[in-house]
Amino acid sequence: MTLQEKIRSDLKVSMKAKTEARTSALRVLIGEFQRQLKKELSDAEVVAVIRKLIKSEAETLEKKGEGPSEYMGILESYLPKQATESEIRAWIEKNIDFGKFPSKMQAMKPIMANFAGMVDGNTVKKILESL
Repeated sequence: MTLQEKIRSDLKVSMKAKTEARTSALRVLIGEFQRQLKKELSDAEVVAVIRKLIKSEAETLEKKGEGPSEYMGILESYLPKQATESEIRAWIEKNIDFGKFPSKMQAMKPIMANFAGMVDGNTVKKILESL
């Protein structure tokens, strides 16, 4: 079952259970899928759509001066498990030779490729700046 199929299935379950917040969030997410060029998205594309919605919600809440919302929590539950800073640091120390790069920031590409969807670029940037 793809992530997109799981979300559709979860919407049906949520509607039957009458959990309004979850149903509403999943409807927004499915609506966003329907705006894409392809109707059936890969899991990576679904994750990208979810990240875009979360980023948008975070920016809106930041302007209002509010913290994370229930909506964001529901969307985040569909993202892959995020790598911890210690896991990222350990991988960098083991696999990245900074001598090959003119600047530390150019090492972001192989790091992001390795963790594909499991890390936020801002987290990796912060780690590289601290090294």
